[in-house]
Amino acid sequence: QVQLVESGGGLVQAGGSLRLSCAASGRIFGIDDMGWYRQAPGKQRELVATITSRGSTNYTDSVKGRFTISRDHAKNTVYLQMNSLKTEDTAVYYCNAGIWGDDYRRRPYWGQGTQVTVSS
Repeated sequence: QVQLVESGGGLVQAGGSLRLSCAASGRIFGIDDMGWYRQAPGKQRELVATITSRGSTNYTDSVKGRFTISRDHAKNTVYLQMNSLKTEDTAVYYCNAGIWGDDYRRRPYWGQGTQVTVSS
């Protein structure tokens, strides 16, 4: 069974940095796009950043220049380096990935979420 496990969330002061990690495990044949989403209280889940299997990246405007997404193919892991954090970045952050199982079917998977809280 495939699963995504996130780590790295926590409490940080405004202007600080955090690095999120998300590792995929299980019976994996391959991984397509990976990404990070976030959901703040009372708001809908929104895209933060994505990265393709070839390394092309995409960011929502509010995090451009502050966040960097990267991945390690050998470890089936995606990272989100978050710098110059703002209070409005406070949210639960979710990892997402399109994963090909050993049955050669592609399915979307979500992590359990990790809380990021930025204090003023």
